Amino acid sequence: MKAAVLNQVGDDKLELRDDVTTTAPGPQEVRIRIKACGVCHSDLSAMDGTLPALAPGVVGHEGAGVVAEIGSAVTSLAVGDHVVITFVPPCGKCAQCVSAQPHLCLVHTLAAFTTPRFLVGGNPAFGYAGLGAFAEEMVVPADAAMKIDDDVPFDVAALLSCGILTGVGAVLNTAKVEPGASVAVIGCGGVGVAVVQGARLAAAARIVAVDPVEEKHEVAQRFGATHATKPDGVADLNNQLNMGMGFDYVFDVVGLPATIRQAWDLTRRGGHTVVVGAGRADAMVSFSAQELFLHDKTLHGSFYGTANFRRDVPRMLALWRQGRLDLEGMISKRIRFEDLNEGLQALRGGGSLIRQVVLFD
Repeated sequence: MKAAVLNQVGDDKLELRDDVTTTAPGPQEVRIRIKACGVCHSDLSAMDGTLPALAPGVVGHEGAGVVAEIGSAVTSLAVGDHVVITFVPPCGKCAQCVSAQPHLCLVHTLAAFTTPRFLVGGNPAFGYAGLGAFAEEMVVPADAAMKIDDDVPFDVAALLSCGILTGVGAVLNTAKVEPGASVAVIGCGGVGVAVVQGARLAAAARIVAVDPVEEKHEVAQRFGATHATKPDGVADLNNQLNMGMGFDYVFDVVGLPATIRQAWDLTRRGGHTVVVGAGRADAMVSFSAQELFLHDKTLHGSFYGTANFRRDVPRMLALWRQGRLDLEGMISKRIRFEDLNEGLQALRGGGSLIRQVVLFD
């Protein structure tokens, strides 16, 4: 089968191969025929080493498809089911799951991440984040897949796997933005636009999109931003909208020390700074002990939008069906597997792309 292989971390291209096979499903695993997979910035972060990845391995983590085979102990899914996948499969039994933090469950995640999921030319290979969705098929724990209705388009469903849960979830689950609040969003790519949509769903009164790429400003406003500016203009908007006091909630969707620090500085005293962007392990951010005490702000990490996969995917689909969450509009381009490296390069270049989706036959 076809699959996109990262031969070693640091490679700027994936090797597109047609001799890849999956490992056999274990008793509690399923084999999924992938129909659509989003091209997410986290895939680039896996390739360049910003996020941990094992090589050789198949990249891709934001997907949807059809169950092709189930393990002997699987009862929650059947062959032919349409499914959305997650890179944080909740076991439902560990301390995190029973404490209403299933997005932090590591029971399946560590095993899937560190166990070969593919054979590439007969040699073992890993699946990025325990998945590897840039492939025609993959094997995952049954808990990593959830059945959805057959009428949901696969490209739309794929966005729910990562970008939507991460962005909308950061607003509704992590920050719990209140109606009438003022919000700033730093970084307006795919996840940033999802944050903007989340702020609109939460009935924020002012939503300021901040991005150095001017083409993204119109895009963000189309999805709910009330204002848009480059980073050097946000101070003026803060003065104009908040009398210079700062925003109630500021979301950093970049993950760089400079943007995290900017988000903190733009947050009002008593407000909330939410870090959504995935940064490097060695990228350090500095705060003084006095400002942490004096300003009474809250600094939140938001991993996977603090999402409950089994609760939030149906919620997002319900909002989509009601016309309150625009998923189709977030798909900037549908591409073929053969065009994946060009899609990754386009993502590196910025521009007004929100999400590219790879479609498999």
